[in-house]
Amino acid sequence: MANLINSIQKILLEKSIFKLEYQMSLKEDYLEIYKERLIKNREKGSLKIQNGFNQELIEAEIKTLSNQDYIDYMTHDKENKLKKSADLKMRVVRAKLSRQLEGKDEQTQNALKLSAQEKIQNIQKSLDEKIEQLRKTYASRNYEAHEIKQNKLDYEQLKSDVKKNIETYNEDFKKSNLLKLDKLTHKTEIEVQKIKSILEIKHQKIKALTQQEKDRFDMDPDTILSIRNLTMQFGGLKAVDNLSVDVKKGEIFGLIGPNGAGKTTVFNCITQFYKANEGNIWYRNRLNDIVSLNDFKVHNVIKQGIVRTFQNVELIWELSILDNMLVGAHSLYRSNFFSHSFQTLAYKREEAILKKRAEKILNDLGLSGYMHFYPVGLPYGVLKKIELARTLMTNPSLIILDEPAAGLNEAETVALSETIKTIQKEYHATIFLVEHDMGLVMSICDTICAINFGKMLTVGKPVEIQNNKAVQEAYLGGE
Repeated sequence: MANLINSIQKILLEKSIFKLEYQMSLKEDYLEIYKERLIKNREKGSLKIQNGFNQELIEAEIKTLSNQDYIDYMTHDKENKLKKSADLKMRVVRAKLSRQLEGKDEQTQNALKLSAQEKIQNIQKSLDEKIEQLRKTYASRNYEAHEIKQNKLDYEQLKSDVKKNIETYNEDFKKSNLLKLDKLTHKTEIEVQKIKSILEIKHQKIKALTQQEKDRFDMDPDTILSIRNLTMQFGGLKAVDNLSVDVKKGEIFGLIGPNGAGKTTVFNCITQFYKANEGNIWYRNRLNDIVSLNDFKVHNVIKQGIVRTFQNVELIWELSILDNMLVGAHSLYRSNFFSHSFQTLAYKREEAILKKRAEKILNDLGLSGYMHFYPVGLPYGVLKKIELARTLMTNPSLIILDEPAAGLNEAETVALSETIKTIQKEYHATIFLVEHDMGLVMSICDTICAINFGKMLTVGKPVEIQNNKAVQEAYLGGE
């Protein structure tokens, strides 16, 4: 009874700590977003001032040109257009001549060539006349040297005035918004410090409860997941038979075995889709507290920092990739139905923060170009990478991948392996995967566990697994 009460107290405390940590991250992230928004607003205002003077600056700069440079500048684009048109006409004449020469005698050919040459000369003459007429249109401008000199001074003065206007705007903007930023920063610091104080108290309570339970199970400090004597039986069939294995924190751990070996069943037991008949699954959560996953319901496992993918792509086809990423953060949302319905300030802030997080993840994994695309029509390899990216929205400690390379070609598999390595390195996540592609498993896994008929065959480094006789016979087909 005492153990049950302790477990309930721990679950409630962990839930409260998770909520407080999320609130603290929201406040800190929003402060950064607010600073970026101020910078963007300032740049937008400066650009508006610049655009307001653009036409005047162009006209003033044109006045600084010499008379000849002015004619060249004003006629440049129009001359190019006339030349392209004339060149096209000449090419038509030459192409027509080439067709007409076929099968003709020498006298006829000479006559056709002469006629074509005359047409080309006429086109060139017409072009020269049009260009001359065009240049005459702008030849009436006749500035004296002293006028051009004065125009240059006026142009420089105008540029200086524009620069001063922008500097004045930036100073005024800074004065009017610096106070707001300082006020928000101070308020955020106070609120964050208050949350930290509450968290410290709750962590002490968790520590005390954990100390009382320490005799239940104790893991090595570098172990994040410990499966002990796991047995899962369906009727008379044992899908998993007394399996025990440890997963180290920060590693890529592979679970291999032939079809029907019980690999996916192990995953389903870890995430509590199945409740094991026997054994226990111990997990070191984000609070560094050892918990039994058997005590959790399936929808609460994610709050412990565990996420998983499935063999098939499970994206929402009617939503953009960015929106799919936000769906992956649904367990984090603290905005309620009312906030969503009426688009409250709290909801907008939370949405902006999570959207920023999604954009960063997509950018880190080289998927930012697909952000506003819909999943329909995208390459299957890209969809797999997007599904991996979505798992990072909850900042997980353990990511479970069920055959991530299923359906991928060789190039897509290589790209996926790089994505998995990036997630392990950049997001400090432990990866636990089931995969039939031995090339992928051997190239990325730090540790591999081989099972057959739900029973352990061996655990070791990739090279040890490759050389193991039992694995070769049961899974790789022997020598």
